[in-house]
Amino acid sequence: MPKKKNWSNRVTKESIALDLEEGVFTWNNPQKIAQSLKSSAQASVRKKAGPFQSAMSMLNFYINRAGKNLKPERKKILEQAKVELRKIFKK
Repeated sequence: MPKKKNWSNRVTKESIALDLEEGVFTWNNPQKIAQSLKSSAQASVRKKAGPFQSAMSMLNFYINRAGKNLKPERKKILEQAKVELRKIFKK
């Protein structure tokens, strides 16, 4: 039986909503992260929300689940990716 504390890792890897590119949240380029999330969200036929909401939800999910373990530099890059997502989707 899998440990409960690993559920967020499993969700990130096995999400039914989006097929993410390998290592997308480890990239150092916020624009590249945002573009990848957009592509994944638009390509998915299993998502429950629109592409923007799906992409932003996955990014927020990752940031929230990483919590205190997320280094400030990484969090800054991921927060900038949110800004880039809004630009790409014109939100």
